[in-house]
Amino acid sequence: MEKAHFYHALKVVEKVCIGCTHCMNVCPTSAIRVKNGIADINKNACVDCGECLNACPVNAIIVEQDDFSQIFHFKQRVALLPTVLLGQFPDDISEKQIYSVILDLGFTHVYEVDETVDVLTEATKTYMKKNHQDRPFISSFCPAIVRLIQVKFPALVEHIIHLKPVIDISALFYREKLRNEGFLDDEIGIFYVTPCAAKIAAVKSPVGEDNSFIDGVINMDFIYNKVLLSIKQNKTVGIKYEIDKHMSRRSIGWTLTNGEASQYSGRCLAIDEIHNVIEVLEKLENEEIRDIDFLELRACDHSCAGGVLTTENRFLAIERLRKRGDWYHRNKPIILEEKEIEEYRPYLLENISIKSIEPRSILSLDTDMMEAMKKMEKINRILKVLPGIDCGACGAPRCQALAEDVVQGKAKMTQCVFLQKMLTKEGLITPQESFDISENTWGIKRFEKKNINDH
Repeated sequence: MEKAHFYHALKVVEKVCIGCTHCMNVCPTSAIRVKNGIADINKNACVDCGECLNACPVNAIIVEQDDFSQIFHFKQRVALLPTVLLGQFPDDISEKQIYSVILDLGFTHVYEVDETVDVLTEATKTYMKKNHQDRPFISSFCPAIVRLIQVKFPALVEHIIHLKPVIDISALFYREKLRNEGFLDDEIGIFYVTPCAAKIAAVKSPVGEDNSFIDGVINMDFIYNKVLLSIKQNKTVGIKYEIDKHMSRRSIGWTLTNGEASQYSGRCLAIDEIHNVIEVLEKLENEEIRDIDFLELRACDHSCAGGVLTTENRFLAIERLRKRGDWYHRNKPIILEEKEIEEYRPYLLENISIKSIEPRSILSLDTDMMEAMKKMEKINRILKVLPGIDCGACGAPRCQALAEDVVQGKAKMTQCVFLQKMLTKEGLITPQESFDISENTWGIKRFEKKNINDH
């Protein structure tokens, strides 16, 4: 039975796309091809890291979000915020102002997801002690990395820690809290403000879970613009939000690089930016690095501060979050026994585990081992014919990718412009046939006649 596609938040706006190959060349899983002059994303290979969105020069790749008005379908409307949202605003805008505007937008509750960090840290330490044979442990924090491992490093899937990340723990906590206050499940709407596309995909197609505890996702840049505009126009009527938070330096720094790794003993590494992560995973898979206890892996440069849906410079955002963490450290103890969440700790720890994470390898050529070996031999033979310069003119990012597509019946060798020239020279295809092949890849408009004297 064929596995269902992942949900993907990244979409190509075909009317805007110019087929420039920028996205194709930066994709870490080679998930993008150019067909008929338009970028085409392989849904089984994409991990929603957002590299393509950052690379697109014409903003043809977007992140779809839920309709904001759907929050009003619920009686209780909870906004789950990552701490990195606070780092987007200048220093002269206070927490109280930000939360008050979010309440004015229509939410009834505001909660920072990283307040449940202590619960996850405790559970992770217990998990690693109990399952020490599964070292090195890989954090499940970043959904883009979890998907990356599933599709590109399936042999490492068993090392991913089978515990919910903080956004799910916080959603579980707040839903149970409101249930205990007498509200029904269908009256409770929980919405996460996301700094990246991968977390949208994780909510819509959770890994290791049947369903998400989150009802919808709102892009961080959308909320940021709403809040900033309201504050600048002084439309907020008073301060509705009374600070009663139980944050710490640890919880505020959780979404930043080394936020997790710094909490555990042993040899713990923190790696950010997806290409750096791939380099480390390749070494791990090839057993070039050993004796690692814990790996904190983040797809974005400088972790969530560099998310594709953030608006502020990541270095400035990090500075603000560090200052905020220092303020909480000076003014409040790191662990508060009176935390409201403490009474829910047993419930959360009981429900913190996730099911096994299944590999979804895009590298598998065939389910039959003998057939897969034959296809691999064919790929190697094709690669001997291809020029090996990875120019991308065939609509695939590399010669290796084209060879794999050919073997899988998704492309033809004649898409290679070098082979076209050779075949035309030998009279095996006509110049018109060569032209038609290129039109199929790059689209008719790309070859419309232009007068060079007009430019």
